[in-house]
Amino acid sequence: MPQKLTLTLTTSDDDGPGPDQRWSTWTTVTKGQRGPTPRPDWVVTAAAALDTELGVLKTGKEADVFLVERAVPDDPAQSSLLAAKRYRSPDHRQFHRDSTYTDGRRVRRTRDQRAIEDRRSAWGRAVRATQWADAEFTTLGTLWDAGAPVPYPVQVDGTELLMEFVGSVDDDGVAVAAPRLDRSRPGPAELRDWFDQLVAAMSVLARLGWAHGDLSPYNVLVDDGRLVVIDLPQVVDLVANPAGPELLHRDCRTVCRWFAARGLEVDADEVFADLLAQAW
Repeated sequence: MPQKLTLTLTTSDDDGPGPDQRWSTWTTVTKGQRGPTPRPDWVVTAAAALDTELGVLKTGKEADVFLVERAVPDDPAQSSLLAAKRYRSPDHRQFHRDSTYTDGRRVRRTRDQRAIEDRRSAWGRAVRATQWADAEFTTLGTLWDAGAPVPYPVQVDGTELLMEFVGSVDDDGVAVAAPRLDRSRPGPAELRDWFDQLVAAMSVLARLGWAHGDLSPYNVLVDDGRLVVIDLPQVVDLVANPAGPELLHRDCRTVCRWFAARGLEVDADEVFADLLAQAW
């Protein structure tokens, strides 16, 4: 069932943020840590805004996702819901991504690249703790600019990535997260439409020279008939990464298997060949 969380009105007093609140971190992060422009109208950038944590949306092996309201108290026009994805430190993750995904990937600063390679240093551990949040933020920004159906990345701050909440709020003020594809029951017409949407999303990645690398019905959301691809820290370069083509082929097989099991005639090898042609 989709995750549901009840919203509460954001308020503050002269003593500052209340329980489960903090001042918005928008003004404290650097320009490079903020989402691409032009920004959606719903992004709240006011320094007076408060972030109110409303509950857990999803728990995972390497990160947990929380629902956060960013709002200026007593100003309904400046309020939005965000998904806060918080990566755990490398020592506290239950899943560790290996070099299959990171081959061919470089971080922006040479000093940080050297730190990642030195697993014993304190700086190396600190950089590794943030590299997946940074990687996902950068990937989301590029895909958003390219028109891919992904959540808008609002900002990244250390191990926390704030992005668009994909879901809705009902008449009772309950936030309902969009269900995952694996929990959906589409009819024949929806099945074909959703398959076409997903292949189109994969095509955007392919034209950028990328493969999702871990695509499945578990990391695709269905938002009122629109598919949204999530969980993108492991995106692989189809040229620089020797395993890239095989990971793309695996994505195709996984996706096509789900749709075929529900009666749609699809050919994973055909989809793979088309995507690879777009990448080259």
